[in-house]
Amino acid sequence: MEQPLFATERDPRLRLIIPIIVAIAFLMEQLDSTIITTAIPAMAQSLETTPVRLNLAITTYILTLAVFIPVSGWFADRYGARRVFALALFTFTLGSALCGIANSFGLLLAMRALQGLGGAMMTPVGRLILLRSFPRSGLIAAMTYTTLPAIMGPIIGPLLGGLLTTYASWRWIFYVNVPFGCLGILAALRFVDDFHEEAVERFDFAGFLMVGCGVALLQFGLENIGRPIVPAFATVLVLAAAVLLLLAFGRYAHRVVAPAVDLTLFRFRSFWVGTLAGGLCRVGLNGAPFLLPLMLQVGFGMSPVTSGSLTFVGSFGALLMRPLLSPLLRRVGFKVVLIGSAIVGSATVAGFALMSADTPHWMIGFYVFLFGVVRSAQFMTSNTLSYADLPADKLSRATSLGGVLQQLSVSLGVSVAAMLLGLIVGEGHVLTPERFHQVFMLTAIIPLISIPGFLYLRAEDGVQVSGHIGRSRKSSRQE
Repeated sequence: MEQPLFATERDPRLRLIIPIIVAIAFLMEQLDSTIITTAIPAMAQSLETTPVRLNLAITTYILTLAVFIPVSGWFADRYGARRVFALALFTFTLGSALCGIANSFGLLLAMRALQGLGGAMMTPVGRLILLRSFPRSGLIAAMTYTTLPAIMGPIIGPLLGGLLTTYASWRWIFYVNVPFGCLGILAALRFVDDFHEEAVERFDFAGFLMVGCGVALLQFGLENIGRPIVPAFATVLVLAAAVLLLLAFGRYAHRVVAPAVDLTLFRFRSFWVGTLAGGLCRVGLNGAPFLLPLMLQVGFGMSPVTSGSLTFVGSFGALLMRPLLSPLLRRVGFKVVLIGSAIVGSATVAGFALMSADTPHWMIGFYVFLFGVVRSAQFMTSNTLSYADLPADKLSRATSLGGVLQQLSVSLGVSVAAMLLGLIVGEGHVLTPERFHQVFMLTAIIPLISIPGFLYLRAEDGVQVSGHIGRSRKSSRQE
């Protein structure tokens, strides 16, 4: 008998096992982007440095992610997705263990870079494994596992980091990754197929340097807006250099056969709408998880544990949305869900400006829960749409480019929120609740700007994933 094309069709157990393996890896990577924030004072004291300098531990990790994500797809095609994914898990786990035993500031930064290298390979290759393990009809359920960690990680991270730092040691924020990483490596080697391409083009080293340096400079410039490390004039030069490098790559990519980043992916309407318009919407929604803990602690005077407990409630909203998304998309389609979640998400972000120190905790928790539902709907829908109509031979490069754009949407959301807060507060002003309210109102505008991009969607876009036919017949396919 002919063997089924997808692993989940050969063995129904893999419908749960493979998403869990990938979800664990994604959650570890996302947690490490935020869990360190609440531990910075204790780490600074232990390593004999200042909390301001320890911001480099966050920046180094994110920079490494941004630089190496674009090449992960090529490595998966060349050496096999299972091997690269297992190696990425090993690299990330080793980096976590070495971060935990670091006894100097320099060693910590080096090991954070090693973590970032592993994380850069885990995210897009893990997403590629899901895309090639499930038929398109099961893609919605599978892709939610890639989005849930991205939603829950920034919410769980500050709470978990505060608990571990308070009741154990800051080193445990890294040690907790070790058992999960080891389990993930064994499970990946046992259950994941080793997808690879028969013929792989030569690695585009020149293009990688342009994209890698451009993204690294862009990421550093954006991070510097929220957490200044160099003067403002130097930040402008860094951002200008980043833009020039990326524009240069755009021209260069048209002259080579297999560029490091495949810009032809933007010819697929569902991909560019999901990544660019969806990414812009995510920028506006990603500022709230950064602003809210600050407002609760600095503005309202809550303890870190109380603040973390309230923001953690948002993860339950994300979990609730997961089983509801598939029937919702079948009923109304991608376009309606994306536009609706952008509008409601904008209103929800603006609603945080109505909170005060007198607002009951249960009311804050319930509102954060609703925000988690709306944010999850937007993230899962745009993430699924991005890969819904791509041919199989484009998936590895699409997951790499999509991973870069997703990472940038997270960092840009935080940086824009931090920049607006700094501009509103100015020098010598106290962080009052009113200042936070103004920033929430401004960031609430960003999701609305993404709506014109969502309007480009047609009835047939993503229909093989959502099953929604709509009122229009399929009249044309994407170019």
